[in-house]
Amino acid sequence: MRRLLINICKTVFCGLLVASCSTTDDNSVSPNRQKSIVILYDNDVHCHIDGYTRLAGLRDAILAADTAYVGITSSGDFVNGDVAGAISRGQYIVDIIRTVGYTAIAPGNHEFDFGIPRLLELIPKMGAPVVCSNFYKIGDTSPIYQTYTIRQFGKKRVAFVGATTPEALMDEKYSFYDKDGKQTYDLRTDKVFSLVQQSVDDARNAGADYVVMLSHLGEKKSYTGVDSHTLISKTHGIDVVLDGHTHSVVPHDVVSNDRQELIGVTQTGTAFANIGKLVISPEGKITTELLSSADVPYTNSHVTATTDSVVTLIHQETDRVLGVSKFNLTIRDSKGNRLVRKGETNLSDLVTDALRVRTGADIGLYNGGGIRNDIPAGTINYGNAISVLPFYNLTCTIEATGEMIVQMLEKSLQKYPEEEGHFPQISGMKFTLHTVSHKVSDVLVLNRSTDTYEPIVADKKYSIGISDYYANGGFYDSLKDATLTKLYPDQNCKTLADFIEYDLGGVVGEEYREPQGRITFIED
Repeated sequence: MRRLLINICKTVFCGLLVASCSTTDDNSVSPNRQKSIVILYDNDVHCHIDGYTRLAGLRDAILAADTAYVGITSSGDFVNGDVAGAISRGQYIVDIIRTVGYTAIAPGNHEFDFGIPRLLELIPKMGAPVVCSNFYKIGDTSPIYQTYTIRQFGKKRVAFVGATTPEALMDEKYSFYDKDGKQTYDLRTDKVFSLVQQSVDDARNAGADYVVMLSHLGEKKSYTGVDSHTLISKTHGIDVVLDGHTHSVVPHDVVSNDRQELIGVTQTGTAFANIGKLVISPEGKITTELLSSADVPYTNSHVTATTDSVVTLIHQETDRVLGVSKFNLTIRDSKGNRLVRKGETNLSDLVTDALRVRTGADIGLYNGGGIRNDIPAGTINYGNAISVLPFYNLTCTIEATGEMIVQMLEKSLQKYPEEEGHFPQISGMKFTLHTVSHKVSDVLVLNRSTDTYEPIVADKKYSIGISDYYANGGFYDSLKDATLTKLYPDQNCKTLADFIEYDLGGVVGEEYREPQGRITFIED
C-alpha cells in the first residue's frame, strides 16, 4: 500500500508539471508601450521551496497590473541544502523551477554537489537558459553552457551573463576530478574576469541595451581572488550585479568599475528570506530593493500544487520518528547568528559524536559548513537528520597521525574569526585556538580505555570517523593522504539518525543542551 501511494503521488506530481510547464515569457507583448522592466531575483534558496509560489505570484501580480515587463532570475545554489534536494538529488527542485518559469539562471557551487554528470542531467529539465562564462571541460575551448542570453522586454533587450565561484573547485572538488585524481572540468579561476568581459562585450555586440550580471561569486574577499566587487572593478559594460554565494543581505550597494562608473550590486540573503526586485525605468534608471518573502501576499496555483506534491513525497520518506529533544539543537549562537562555521554548537557536538560512536573511531570530525540546519525542540524525525546533513556524502573511517591532525586544525582555522566552511567540529578531541596567531595548542584526544583526555602524539596514528568529503575538498585537503580504513554504505544523515535512535535510545540528553567546551579560544 505504501509503495502504491508513493507511485500515485508521483503520477499526480508529473501530471501537474505537464499542466503547468507551458509558462511563456510575456516580455514581447505591447512592443510600442513604454513600461518599466522588472526582474525578480533570488539566490542561495537552498531548497526552501515555500518561497517559489510567492515569487511566481508576485510576477503574476505585476503582469496583471500591466505596468511592467517581468522576468525572474536566480544566481545559484538551489538544488541542495535541505531535504527536498537531498532525497531527490535535485530533481524535485528542478521540477519546481520549471513550473515557475525562469528567464535566466546561473549555477552556484552547490549545483555541483551531486556530481557534474547529475548536473548535466538536471539542467535541461529546468526549462530556462543557464548562463555561465567560466565553466569548461578540460581541453575544450568552448564553455559547457552559454555565457549569456538575451531577452526582449518591449523595445529593450536585456542580456543576462553568468559566472560561478571558483571556490567550487575546492569545496566540491570531487565533481571536477575523476577517480584517478585527474582534473576533468574547470572554473578558470585566473580568467574569470576576462571571460566575463568577453561575454559582456559579446552581449553588447549582439544588441543588448542592458547587461545584468548573475554572479555566484559573493561580496566577501575569497582565497581565489574572485568576488563580485573585484569583478566589477575589473570590467565594464555591466549595468547591475545580482549576486549570490555569501548569503549577504544587500538591498543595494555600489562599486566602481574599471571606467570609474558606479555599478549596483545586490544580494537577497538565503532561504527565500527576501525576494529581490530590480527595476529598469523607461528612462533607463536602475534600482534594486528587497521584499520580505513572508510579506508577499501573492501565490501561483500551479507552483503551489507542485510544491504541495513535493511536500507529500518528502513526508512519505522522512516522517519516521527517531527520538525527542527537550531543547533546540542548533548551528547558531544565543542571538540567532550562525556560529557553526566559526565556533562550537550543541548540534555540531551531536553530529561529531555520531560519527565517532557509530564508527568506533578515536575522533569524530566534520566540517562546519556541512552542518546546515537546526533541529527544533520536540520530536525528531528522519527528515530532521537529512536537513542537518543534506549532502550526498558517505560515512567512512580514516587513519591519520597526530601531526597530520594538528596541521589540519591550523590550516582550517587560518581565517578565524571569519566564517569558514572548513571549520573543524570535533568529538573525542579538544584543542585551544589562539585567535591572533591562529596557532593551535593543547590538543587532547580521548583515551577510550581510560575515558580520559591525553595529549596528542605526533607520530601516533588515530582513527577518525568522518565524511568521505574529507578527500574531495574538506578541510582544504589536509587529510587526503590519510589512510582510508573503511567506507560505509550509509550517508552521513543516516549515521546521525542511527545515533539518535539507537545509541541515544531516542532521547537527546541534557549533556547536549549547551556546547560542551571542546574548543577553547584565547586572544593571543
